[in-house]
Amino acid sequence: MKDDLRAHYGEERLPRYTSYPTAPQFSDAIGHKAYEQWLASLPAGTSASLYLHVPFCRSMCWYCGCHTTITQRDAPIVDYLEALRREIGLVADRLSNPLPVRHVHFGGGTPTIMQPSELLGLMALMRQKFSLDSKTEIAVEIDPRTLTRTMTAALGEAGVTRASLGVQSFDPVVQRAINRIQSFEQTARATEGLRAAGVRGVNFDLIYGLPHQTVESCIETVRQSIELRPERFSVFGYAHIPTFKKHQRRIDEAALPDGAARYEQAEAIAEALAVAGYRRIGLDHYALPDDSMAQAQVDGVLHRNFQGYTTDPSDVLIGFGASAIGRLTQGYAQNEVVLGRYAERISRGEFATAKGYALTADDRLRADLIERVMCDFQVDLAQVCGRHGVAPEAILQSIPRLRVLEQDGIIRLKGNVLSVNDDTRFLVRSVASAFDAYLGQSGRTHSRAV
Repeated sequence: MKDDLRAHYGEERLPRYTSYPTAPQFSDAIGHKAYEQWLASLPAGTSASLYLHVPFCRSMCWYCGCHTTITQRDAPIVDYLEALRREIGLVADRLSNPLPVRHVHFGGGTPTIMQPSELLGLMALMRQKFSLDSKTEIAVEIDPRTLTRTMTAALGEAGVTRASLGVQSFDPVVQRAINRIQSFEQTARATEGLRAAGVRGVNFDLIYGLPHQTVESCIETVRQSIELRPERFSVFGYAHIPTFKKHQRRIDEAALPDGAARYEQAEAIAEALAVAGYRRIGLDHYALPDDSMAQAQVDGVLHRNFQGYTTDPSDVLIGFGASAIGRLTQGYAQNEVVLGRYAERISRGEFATAKGYALTADDRLRADLIERVMCDFQVDLAQVCGRHGVAPEAILQSIPRLRVLEQDGIIRLKGNVLSVNDDTRFLVRSVASAFDAYLGQSGRTHSRAV
């Protein structure tokens, strides 16, 4: 039966639900003036997370789905960081009080492509403009191939608490097929150096579904990775969308595993990590039992945002940099994607907001339901609907797909509690999509459900 379900549901193209509504619903009806008003009206005491996007790399990995630019020169990076500093000042000037910040996340691209002094300067600026303390988590995404000793030392000096290292696969055949040659030794040096510098948490990113990848090569990558004992793993299925990311056309589609093989790879990785003592967190994260993410899952306070699963309970997320997305209490705002347009607008002293979305009451309810399904594999409809002043019966009656999912043995409905069955948790995105009122309206191609 599981094979039939995988064949039926696994090929569905669905969002990863790191937000709701998802980005294809954003429109230019939300611009810089709306974003400015949203910032100015944040109530005192609102807690925030900050996301800083650094969209530069030294080489292109062909699987990449990020907004990034390849450069061998430092001048474009220097110019961009100046715009980033100006944007930080613009945001801080619109706030009635300095926001208390719980999380800071540097994403990319490759954030550590900047010079160590530039990283330290950015952190000093954020501490000046916002309220960071000793409990603020500071996370950085890292390419181990380009991480230098001086940058490693700067990460420690800046107070970085968590580093996310791109690994993907240690299989040399796969690495050549995705244009990312990275040895185990490079990864080990980076991991050991970060820990010596005082970075307490290390996360490895792995990908399955890559060209020429096999169950055996996935298991071997896990075996090598656990020698370094990272506190967390993020394990994502490769999303092949060459119409959206043209560099993915350099990947041989004939070498990509089919849906059944992708499922086998994902489950093999999950089993190998479980044997090694890691707990499965939601759909695609894994953590050691004493890690804060594992504890958040036990306590039922796990969250999901644009970085995936998180322990971050902040009220708002402010995005800085080209293409960065923020979530305020009123809705979402995304900056210009093109670097030149982003920098030009910031230089004029205005926000670079290109599009966004103003949340409705129904959006907030559905977002809450989707987050709990994605994080907990179950949701108490009465409890969540009660927070939003809606009767759970109204939701059940308005979504006939839930009954289909129940008949197919994917979910259980016991009273007002919806649970995803243990052996069909790999289809949790299909369950979450039942609450998505906009699915299929944008024409955007998403990744496979499995």
